[in-house]
Amino acid sequence: MIGIVDYGAGNLRSVQKALEALGRRALISGDVRELDGCERLILPGVGSFGAGMAQLKARGLDAYLKERVRSTKLLGICLGMQFLLEKSYEDGEFEGLSLVEGSVERFTQGKIPQIGWNSVHGLKTALFAGIEEGTYFYFVHGYRAVCAEKYVAAKTDYYGDYPSAVYAGNAYGVQFHPEKSGEAGLRLLKNFCEMS
Repeated sequence: MIGIVDYGAGNLRSVQKALEALGRRALISGDVRELDGCERLILPGVGSFGAGMAQLKARGLDAYLKERVRSTKLLGICLGMQFLLEKSYEDGEFEGLSLVEGSVERFTQGKIPQIGWNSVHGLKTALFAGIEEGTYFYFVHGYRAVCAEKYVAAKTDYYGDYPSAVYAGNAYGVQFHPEKSGEAGLRLLKNFCEMS
């Protein structure tokens, strides 16, 4: 069973449907007792960083995820990826989960937000097994991760390269939406579900 973390925001059902298309059972829940029974966790997200973190904290899910990631693989999607970092400068300065060293900062060039298909390169980790360099995924975001190279699992060029996937220990994050990215997105979700 894959647990999809419900904190009151995010495209939860579309992630669940993508997992079901892979033949995976997926539970949407914000109840830690239910999430405890899941073998992997996915943290989707849309909206603003500060409001999302406030929702996670209000439900006690921030502390729960920090503890669970010690023994359980966690995938953050879009805003969920940004939560993995130490802090964000979106509309102020807000503390993240600090699972990956780095920050979230606004794009300084181009049309903001970046909306649409863009390619990924420099692919690392089993998350991208069987996915070719330059594969396109669907993005919607105005802020991006800033972190050391050792945490970068993939990059995307939007007026310069930025990390479009990050990882540290059992925590993985993708800035794009695999559930909206067709076959490549399904392959990435399948890889996450099967990672050892």
